[in-house]
Formats: sequence, structure tokens, C-alpha cells
Amino acid sequence: MTPCIFCRIIRGEAPGTILYRDEQATAFRDAHPAAPVHILIVPNRHIISINELTPDEEPLIGHLFKVAKQLADQEGIKEDGYRLIVNTGAHGGQTVPHLHLHLIGGQRMRHPMG
Repeated sequence: MTPCIFCRIIRGEAPGTILYRDEQATAFRDAHPAAPVHILIVPNRHIISINELTPDEEPLIGHLFKVAKQLADQEGIKEDGYRLIVNTGAHGGQTVPHLHLHLIGGQRMRHPMG
């Protein structure tokens, strides 16, 4: 089994432009950005998806959103707006089996989604 690419980035074993790191989460630029600002915010602990979360992890999810808000401010997109996306499972568009938030902004978002 190939190790999770996000776990490898978190451990410094794979390249990634790290923008934030603490004991709970790491954030780095998406290698294939969909917008001028496209940052992935991931828990440091390997969690496959939202479907794997337990009630004990509620504070972690809140922390990921707090980090997203901080990075939106840091990247200068807080005032104009941004999108937060969590893909879950194959039909949801999840391509890396490690829970992650996409912080996307720097341009007007298009509709419809899906």
C-alpha cells in the first residue's frame, strides 16, 4: 500500500509549500490549484474522511475551520470571500483518502456546483 501523500507532506517526506502547522493541523498549497488561492488544510492525524469522524473529534473540525479563516485573512481573500470544500468519497470527488478542507479564493467562484 502506498503511504498517504498528505501524511508524507506532513512528515516532510514529500514536497509541499507549508503555510501553517501546529500540533493538530497542517496547511499547504494545492499542487494543482483551481484558483489563485488554493490551500489544503489537513489534520495531522490520518483520518480518511468525514465518515470516519467520531464525536471526540468535533474540536479538531472546529480547529480546521479556524485555521481556514486565519489563512483567508493571511492570503488577503477574507473580505472578498472564499469557498471551503470538503469532498467525501468517490462520488463526492475525494481523490486523496485523508480528510482535508480546500480553501479556494482570489477570484469570483462559479456556479452551479456539482
